[in-house]
Amino acid sequence: MGERLQGKTALVTGSTSNIGQAIAEAFAAEGAHVVVSGRSQERGLRVVQGIRAAGGRADFVPADLDGSAQASRELAERARTTLGAPIDILVNNAGIYPGATTAATDEKTFDQVYAVNVKAPFFLTAAVAPAMVENGGGSIINLGSWIARMGVPVGALYSSTKGAVETLTRAWAAEFGPAGVRVNAVSPGVILPPAPDGSDPHPGEIMMKGTPAGTVGTPDAIAHAAVWLASDESAFVHGTVVDVDGGRLGVAVIAA
Repeated sequence: MGERLQGKTALVTGSTSNIGQAIAEAFAAEGAHVVVSGRSQERGLRVVQGIRAAGGRADFVPADLDGSAQASRELAERARTTLGAPIDILVNNAGIYPGATTAATDEKTFDQVYAVNVKAPFFLTAAVAPAMVENGGGSIINLGSWIARMGVPVGALYSSTKGAVETLTRAWAAEFGPAGVRVNAVSPGVILPPAPDGSDPHPGEIMMKGTPAGTVGTPDAIAHAAVWLASDESAFVHGTVVDVDGGRLGVAVIAA
């Protein structure tokens, strides 16, 4: 157990699996009391049990962030009640990815993806940030994506929502930073859970050929960056999008 977030409280949305789970576990390992949140109670309780078994503090608060202001406000209030204290750290991680081309995307899907990926974090931040200001400060971490700034053939809708989130990160840093609330983002590259030994290569591996890392990342890589952004070590960091992508965006890729 570490102490970089000792005494802090945190709400991590979409933390019943994958990147969100890794962030929740990493925060708890550094001393934070974490609210794990998501739609699946079974998975959420399993994450909480794992954190507690490792000596950390965590509770599960179910939430279906459909983009409505009410759903976001209710999650913020339930998280505060569960923690018994104001929220010091908010991670806007929950999101959905529709794998469809532009022409194949209907209006219902469009509205749903923007509701979950943009409206939900917008109204959750609106519900949490003012209380952080009243409490003397806090940290908000958004999850962007490498394809917000590098186009891929199938991903226009999702990448546009992540572009919006990265823009909101800078705007919120300007809005809340002077009052003590730091707002930053992590932009994951190709991230996959560790593959079982002997399994076939994932298609994502192809995207990482010729990059400095040469392979895909794991959820822990994103969690490490989130811990840093949540801690006092990044006290002078505002409005920044931290690329954790193995060099996919910032370095020339050499075809192999």
